[in-house]
Amino acid sequence: MIVGYEQSASARGGIGSLLLAGRRGHDWVYVGAVGTGFKEKDAIYLKKTLDTLKMRTPVVPLKGKNYVFAQPTPIAEVEFRGWTDDGNLRHASYKGLREIQDNAAVFDMDERRGD
Repeated sequence: MIVGYEQSASARGGIGSLLLAGRRGHDWVYVGAVGTGFKEKDAIYLKKTLDTLKMRTPVVPLKGKNYVFAQPTPIAEVEFRGWTDDGNLRHASYKGLREIQDNAAVFDMDERRGD
């Protein structure tokens, strides 16, 4: 799930990276950010969409002065190479949004292999 983004004055479309979360039971768990793989057109659409879902308080514990937090509604397709020791995605690349918002498609941290 996309739970926000990091603003950027220099990145195309105003998004430096997307903030991502998976679920663990009924809770959201931060799994890292993805800052590559989206084109300017994608970034503009994502920013516009996420700005309509803005929240003051993040659904995962994150602090950053350039972060914009959003309701965990859009589901991102992300390709990644593995997991870091602290539970974040390694070398993540954005592939697109899921057209059908299927909560069953949200990554479940309890099912993650290697825990």
